[in-house]
Amino acid sequence: MPAWSSSWQLPDQIADVLPSEARHIEELRRLFLDTARSYGYELVMPPLLEHLESLLTGTGEALDLQTFKLVDQLSGRTLGLRADTTPQVARIDAHLLNRSGVARLCYCGPVLHTRVERPNATREPLQFGAEIYGHAGLEADLEAQLLALDCLKAAKVSDLLVDMADTRIVTSLLAGASLDAHTLAQLHAALAAKDASELDSLSASLKGKISPEACQGLKALLQLYGDDKVLDEAEKILPAMPGIQDALRNLRWLASQVGSDVRVSFDLADLRGYAYYSGTRFAIYGQGAELARGGRYDEVGAVFGRNRPAAGFSLDLKELVSVLPARSLKAAIRAPWGDESSLRAAIAALRAAGETVACVLPGHEHEVNEFDCDRELVLSAGQWTVQPRN
Repeated sequence: MPAWSSSWQLPDQIADVLPSEARHIEELRRLFLDTARSYGYELVMPPLLEHLESLLTGTGEALDLQTFKLVDQLSGRTLGLRADTTPQVARIDAHLLNRSGVARLCYCGPVLHTRVERPNATREPLQFGAEIYGHAGLEADLEAQLLALDCLKAAKVSDLLVDMADTRIVTSLLAGASLDAHTLAQLHAALAAKDASELDSLSASLKGKISPEACQGLKALLQLYGDDKVLDEAEKILPAMPGIQDALRNLRWLASQVGSDVRVSFDLADLRGYAYYSGTRFAIYGQGAELARGGRYDEVGAVFGRNRPAAGFSLDLKELVSVLPARSLKAAIRAPWGDESSLRAAIAALRAAGETVACVLPGHEHEVNEFDCDRELVLSAGQWTVQPRN
C-alpha cells in the first residue's frame, strides 16, 4: 500500500467539519454569543494551552486524565491542551479582572479530550459556556439555567427537559464521615450508575464510618428520580438534616421558575461532575440527547486564591449541530463574472447590503455549490438588476 494512502487519515474521534455543518456551527456560535451578551455577559478568550500545573490546578484526577500533554520547546516545561474552559475562566475572574461585584463571562472555543465522554462524541468539542461570579443566591443558579434554555430555544430545539439535582444532599448524608478520595469516588459512581449492589457492598465495608441513617439515605437516593413528586417523597424518607432540606427547597423553587414551556425532572442520585459542583446541578435534554450541563461550583476559584460564588453551564456546539435538522442552503444571488465597472459596482452594492453574491467563473456555469442561488444578476436595458431565477 502506498505511504500516502493513509497519511491523511485523522485520529479516532477527530473529524473535519464540511461546509454546511460548519456554517450551521458558526451561525449558532454567533447566535449564542449574542444571546449571552443580551444577558450582560462579556466574552473572554483563554489560551488553548497553558503550563500543566496551572491548567490542572484544583481540577481533580478526571480532568487530568482527559488532558493532552506536551513539552514546550522554548522552556522545556510540560504544557496541557485544555479539556475544559471553566477553570481558565475562574482564573481570569480571580487574577486578571479581580472585580469586587458580579462578573458575567462567556466563551466559545475548542477543547481537546484524550477520550470521548460518550459514544459517537468527538474528542475535539467546540465548547460554549457562560459563568456568573460573585452572587451566592439562587438568582445566579436560575440565570444560568434560563440563559442555557434561551440559547437552545434560539437554536430551535423543541421539547426541552431540565433535569436537576443538588450535590449537598449527598454531602449532608456523608457529613462527619472520614472517607478517602478513592472511596468517595466509588460511592459517587455507584449512586450515578444506580448500582444498588455496589452501594450495599460499599456501605458494608464502611460500617462504623457512615451512620445507619446515612446508609439508608444513600440507598433511598437510588429511587428518587422522576417528576416533582420526587421532592415530596424525598422530604418524607431522607433524614431531616438542614443541608438536605435547604437543597430540596432550592430545587423546588428553581423548578417553579424555568417556565411552563419546559419540562422538569429530578435525579437526586446523579452526581456527574461532583468534583466541580458545590450545590445545584442541571442537565438539559432535547432532540433525544443531553445538550447542556451546568450548576453551581463555588469552589472553582479557591485554588486561585479567590473563593467566589460561581454558577454557569457549558455545551458542545458540534454535538448540538449533530442532533439538529440540517439548515437549508443560504439564499444567494448568482452573477456573471466580468471586469466591467458597472457589473462590479452592482455586485459590491449588493454585498454591502448583506447579500451573498456568487460569481460564476468562465466554464463553470452548471456547477452546484453550497448556496441556494434563487436569484440572478442580469443586464436589462443597460442596468444590472436582480431577477428571480427560473
